[in-house]
Amino acid sequence: MSILVAVTDRSEGAAALTAAIAEAELFDTDLVIVPLGIAASFDTAALDDSGVDYTIVARKGRGDRDPAEAVLDELDERSDVDRLVIGMRRRSRVGKMLIGSVSQRLLLDSPVPVLAIKG
Repeated sequence: MSILVAVTDRSEGAAALTAAIAEAELFDTDLVIVPLGIAASFDTAALDDSGVDYTIVARKGRGDRDPAEAVLDELDERSDVDRLVIGMRRRSRVGKMLIGSVSQRLLLDSPVPVLAIKG
């Protein structure tokens, strides 16, 4: 069993990472981290302090690749992932319709249960 977390460089990403660490500790499992839009200097201090085993996935493909597709592809490739953790921010219905939402796509299309954390 593994827990996959999609981490952005906003407050929602930090909240998702914190929740994913807690889930990994609760279920005594490892963590798979998919950084979305984060520079190569991903801060692992919170992970190192937790004692949770983790893997940071290097995104494959073009740099402008759809983040939701990157996460869904990673879920398809890893049969051991039992839960997805994502961070969400509040958006209006019009904002979701016009711009779309990575979180919304992951909630609807994920093949595993999703833990959505408000950031």
